[in-house]
Amino acid sequence: MSSQQKVPPEVKARIEAIKRIREQEEQVRKNLEKIKYKIAILSGKGGVGKSFVTASLAFALAYLGKQVGVLDADIYGPSIPKMMGVAGQPVMGTPDGRIIPVVAPLGVKVLSIGVMLPSEDTPVIWRGPMSTSAIREMLAYADWGELDYLLIDLPPGTGDEQLTILQLIKDLTGTIIVTIPSDVSRVVVAKAINFARKLNAPILGIIENMSYFTCPDGTKHYIFGQGAGKKIAEKYNVRFLGEIPIDPRISRANDAGEPFFVKYPDSEAAKVLLELAQKIIEIVEGKTQ
Repeated sequence: MSSQQKVPPEVKARIEAIKRIREQEEQVRKNLEKIKYKIAILSGKGGVGKSFVTASLAFALAYLGKQVGVLDADIYGPSIPKMMGVAGQPVMGTPDGRIIPVVAPLGVKVLSIGVMLPSEDTPVIWRGPMSTSAIREMLAYADWGELDYLLIDLPPGTGDEQLTILQLIKDLTGTIIVTIPSDVSRVVVAKAINFARKLNAPILGIIENMSYFTCPDGTKHYIFGQGAGKKIAEKYNVRFLGEIPIDPRISRANDAGEPFFVKYPDSEAAKVLLELAQKIIEIVEGKTQ
């Protein structure tokens, strides 16, 4: 080959980068082979309690006897470690470069950028390619072992991180969309539904969080509106999985780093979450349509 035909260094670098990404994608596939069901939890907007739902469903599935892991894919705002009671636990590695998830109550395995930072208030100041690279690394090298369920807590919206997860996990079992009962949320839920469908990601259903408040006398008050989740599910022909009630103890437990489902197992919200977990098992394990 003449000097004029030599590949420029910048082109070589791009080729090598693409090669590394392809190798990493194959590593992701191999790494997730021992996990039966992979479910991505998403929302069209922030502030709907998606991470709380992810953490609570993980505990509920574990309570029902399943081996469960949670991957926190929210690189810039990781809240899973505190909600699951593992904030401050150091993440460990193996000599061959594997990442060992930390262990939460009920044996749930957790991996988050939040347990890799020096402190809770350390910001992650990365551009998009860095965050998607971190997600690929966690998917490719986390040592999950054999799991029944891996729940992936996606950041709000429909951007790079969400796209990376849904494209990397070729055998994704499905997605669960979390919303609240407000008309504003209906618009963003529609975007999340269309996002999943464009990527051919099955939608297992919609969960409405903060649906109502039950007074001591048993009366229900629909503080943020009523029926928005059901309406959007009917409009787009998606399952409506259920409604999680408001409980002031949820916020207090989250702030204290105490898993709500574990601390208040007899609460109405915990019982609803247990029912939701059972419904998810029935759907993904082929027992219902």
